Amino acid sequence: MDTAGENSRSALGAKDMATAKAKNVALPAILDLDALEGVRDTLADAIEQGVTSVSGADVERISTNALFLLMSAAESARRNSTEFAVTDASPSMLAAIERLGLGESFAGLLKG
Repeated sequence: MDTAGENSRSALGAKDMATAKAKNVALPAILDLDALEGVRDTLADAIEQGVTSVSGADVERISTNALFLLMSAAESARRNSTEFAVTDASPSMLAAIERLGLGESFAGLLKG
């Protein structure tokens, strides 16, 4: 019996499944209190599926609570042992992060 071969195929299969379940989430242009509930639910579902990439490219306005939601989602992903990143943050989003002094908290989350 080739148990080593079977084990590596099982590990590879698990990795492929995680990649197949990767989720991309695009944030809306206006991410205020009215939009938070829907974004929260979308992020929770994405994190349950595995690797999550959140695009901030379209963000024109973002509330403080929305930034805290993203930090909380990143922590949930960490606890689930999965990857979480914010990609292509718009200039407005980056300005809000800096203005609120959250640059250090987002340093490990921002990609691209």
